[in-house]
Amino acid sequence: MDLGLRGRTALVGGASGGLGRASAERLAAEGCRLALWSRGGQTLQQAAAEIRQAHSVEVTTIAGDAADASTAAFVATEAQKALGHVDIVVLNAGGPPTAEATRTDPAEWRRSFQLLAITPIELTTLLLPGMRSRGWGRIVSILSSGVRQPIPELAYSNACRSALVAWLKTIAPEVIADGVTVNGALPGRLDTSRVAWLDQARAERTGTTAEEIRAGFERAIPAGRYGDPDELGAYVAWLSSDLARYQTGTFVAIDGGSLRALP
Repeated sequence: MDLGLRGRTALVGGASGGLGRASAERLAAEGCRLALWSRGGQTLQQAAAEIRQAHSVEVTTIAGDAADASTAAFVATEAQKALGHVDIVVLNAGGPPTAEATRTDPAEWRRSFQLLAITPIELTTLLLPGMRSRGWGRIVSILSSGVRQPIPELAYSNACRSALVAWLKTIAPEVIADGVTVNGALPGRLDTSRVAWLDQARAERTGTTAEEIRAGFERAIPAGRYGDPDELGAYVAWLSSDLARYQTGTFVAIDGGSLRALP
């Protein structure tokens, strides 16, 4: 199926690995020109080189820490310099540390809120005017199933990502008439380094092994396994496409059936 994305431009956050990398791969396969951003380093450069070679598309990189208050403006400026304009922005950032909800730290709240809410909101706000004036744009946010069903020990992530969802839901009806859609994906247990780290952290707290933790989660997932990052990347590409132009304000779980409640 041709998603009609050839020649479009996309800015993808957290693109050095995991779900951001998987999303970038899918967009590149559809012919998008890409700006990949994360905190930088060799991993980001390697991701760009591999995507460039595999899909023969233009790929540039931008180094920036989403927990830094100056990053959104910098990334928006650099992306527009590199690409000319941004058609698609994939909002994605690494997760904050684990914490019990009754044992949180004010400094970490401020850092996590910048990382997961303020930076993506500012970045989107900066890129929206161009999308609206051109009559086409896609805002796609990679979130967490914790915004629908809070995850134990992920207090910062649950709360800060929920704030972002509320803002995205608020702007969705305001920009759809200008050809801009706003949607998100709620990943469950997908096979990424972040989830492996969470499994290892839980194993250390409970005196078990990461393998035992994973096996327990897999028994609880109706699909019986962790998801592949590409299974989420494919959905991000769909949301970015022209075919999804009548879909906005939606936040869909990609979780193997783990969330049992009605939407």
